[in-house]
Amino acid sequence: MIGKELKQNMKKACALFATLLLTLPAALRAAEVKPNLIFILADDLGYAELGCYGQKVIQTPHLDGMAREGLRFTQFYSGATVCAPSRSVLMTGKHHGHTRVRGNAGVANPEAQALRAGDVTVAAVLQKAGYKTALIGKWGLGDVGAADCGLPRKHGFDFFLGFLNQIHAHNHFPDYLWRNEEKLELPNKVTPLGNLGGGYAPEGKVYADDLFADEALKFVAANKERPFFLYWSMVVPHANNERTKELKDGTEVPDYGPYADKDWPKPDKGQAAMISRMDGYVGRMLAELRRLGLAERTLVIFTSDNGPHNESNHDLTRFKPSGPFSGIKRSLTDGGIRVPCLAWWPGTVKPGSVSAHAAYFGDWLATAAELAGATAPAGLDSLSFASTLRGSAQAQHEFLCWEFHEGGFKQAALYQGRWKGIRAGGPAASVVLHDLQNDPAEQVDVAAQQPEIAAKIGVYLQTARSPLPEWEPRWQAGKKKAPAGNR
Repeated sequence: MIGKELKQNMKKACALFATLLLTLPAALRAAEVKPNLIFILADDLGYAELGCYGQKVIQTPHLDGMAREGLRFTQFYSGATVCAPSRSVLMTGKHHGHTRVRGNAGVANPEAQALRAGDVTVAAVLQKAGYKTALIGKWGLGDVGAADCGLPRKHGFDFFLGFLNQIHAHNHFPDYLWRNEEKLELPNKVTPLGNLGGGYAPEGKVYADDLFADEALKFVAANKERPFFLYWSMVVPHANNERTKELKDGTEVPDYGPYADKDWPKPDKGQAAMISRMDGYVGRMLAELRRLGLAERTLVIFTSDNGPHNESNHDLTRFKPSGPFSGIKRSLTDGGIRVPCLAWWPGTVKPGSVSAHAAYFGDWLATAAELAGATAPAGLDSLSFASTLRGSAQAQHEFLCWEFHEGGFKQAALYQGRWKGIRAGGPAASVVLHDLQNDPAEQVDVAAQQPEIAAKIGVYLQTARSPLPEWEPRWQAGKKKAPAGNR
């Protein structure tokens, strides 16, 4: 009798426990589960080249849907206004004045564009925390040869497929890619141009970003039972600069899609088609996460490495890629560094939310570490925006900063998320000051009206960078010019 009652009581206790588990909030039930992290990076995509950021011509239904289902940042900044240093900031969590790679050095000085053994990346932090890590797409922070200290698998990635060299990545139909440290030969027949590794394929068969999309989906499916970090670094919509010089059309895409019948020049059709194709890749990934039952366990970030380019010979006035901001890639005004950023995490990120929190690429390391329960290295310029993702107030940087080494050294800083200072001409030169709150296009210099703020930014810029022999400032305009094709 006692045994029977004991069994009945145990059954009741088990039923009660099961009921409690079912009624616990989803976030609490998943508290011990490390989220999967996917960081999708477009290449040279402008702030306003997506419909959810005001684009009227180019179709981006999947990314617009991602914004409706997630969070849209309105003041998110890239790490730099050009490729390599922006990616260095993203990987290291150190701002442009502290990170290892501070410009596009190319073949002239490959070691200056490579991470070193002591540089700790977000991938290495997550790998140590038990994540399976992969980089699929463009790297740009170390090539084979003298700079192989910067190869992806030496900096926390378990798997790599893509381009090591950014000039090689100009060609969307390459004759080879890298799979880890081995060449993966492709059937494209390339016409080489210049001595920087560039070229184009007149009749391309394998489109690199199509291959990357397939590989990204395979990686997610293969690692669905364990936490993973995927850095999916697309090449679209970057121009093929060599093709622009040779054929006056730097866009490369298998077809023009919905723009085939438009009465537009080919470069305009190609630019729009590249962005819509990119949109389709993201749509495939979100659908796959749902199919695999991973959506509520996966944070997906989508953004761009810098502002829009003008290197395909396409018409910027047709697409207005910088939106309300002035400048494009290579500008330190917001058109060159303010980028679209979407965060998607069903069950955690509130659908249709918008955040004006001022964040930047360097914040990804602290954010990923917090979400993974990992310890971030000391000495970073990185503040987690995990609370912003969950809809709470978030601490903000007092300063963000950028620099640019082409055509004479320049610096810029954002103060309190509102005041933008730009300095060129020398370390003692006056700061041009803009009030982004009232002048997002940065047309009016208000330094005379706000001398204390201009002075504060000026003092900050004098100490904002650590010395690095490969990237010492050369202020004289025109003394330092980017090598041809090194974009």
